[in-house]
Amino acid sequence: MSDYILSCCSTADLTAEHFKRRNISYICFHYELDGKQYPDDLGKTIPFDQFYQAMQNGADTKTSQINADEFEAYFEPFLKEGKDILHVTLSSGISGVVNSALIAKDELAERYPDRKIIIVDSLAASSGYGLLMETLADLRDEGKSIEELHTWLEANKRKLHHWFFSSDLTFFIKGGRVSKASGFIGGVLNICPLLNVDHEGKLIPRFKIRTKKKVIRTIVDKMEEFAENGLDYSGKCYISQSACYEDARAVADLVEERFTKLNGKVLINDIGTTIGSHTGPGTVALFFWGSERTD
Repeated sequence: MSDYILSCCSTADLTAEHFKRRNISYICFHYELDGKQYPDDLGKTIPFDQFYQAMQNGADTKTSQINADEFEAYFEPFLKEGKDILHVTLSSGISGVVNSALIAKDELAERYPDRKIIIVDSLAASSGYGLLMETLADLRDEGKSIEELHTWLEANKRKLHHWFFSSDLTFFIKGGRVSKASGFIGGVLNICPLLNVDHEGKLIPRFKIRTKKKVIRTIVDKMEEFAENGLDYSGKCYISQSACYEDARAVADLVEERFTKLNGKVLINDIGTTIGSHTGPGTVALFFWGSERTD
């Protein structure tokens, strides 16, 4: 057994079973649905299909990050067990949660001076963040120390690529990411925006692509362009989706057809309730390892 805990936030959008199997601890964000607060507990309290159906029916959603007191209560039992902690947070380009974790670290460091608490900004989100954690778990299981994982993480986290598209602009308009006028025109012209996460961990619109069929081809083209070793990519590939499994499956099938050396099949996950509160239903995101992300 390792002498440290590998930890993240629920916004890594893996299943509870996946986290348990890989021995990755996690702490839950929060969201509101029509004014009532729930934990972002990987679909346990409200299943994802019910959550997205509520959004489609007009329910209001809000999200709130984990505060410093919650982090302190979460971290302390591990420290009492004599464990060190490597906690990787949701991207600072999306959330300020890394600051809450750092405040908790400073408070706990005074009480546990012999323990290590390492907080790292993932610059990642959803199952891209999950793929990052999966790789860290692989390295831990190979016998890497907490310091070695930290060094590797800082050197490689910008090599994790996120590309995603939406076939429903409703919630991008609601959240102010797309103007009402652009959203109306996009709906009429059947435009699906293609976005990615940049080197600062921020969501950046890249292309406006007409028709879902074309955007599915284009997102896989981007993987071919940026993946490590191109079509010879031999790493893992994850997808996350919000109430549009058939679209995600179409992307996965095309990836598996083009990239014949993949490490296993493409893993399709649900976009969780925190990220999904902002994307709404109809979003597909593709994650893989590649060249270092730049602006």
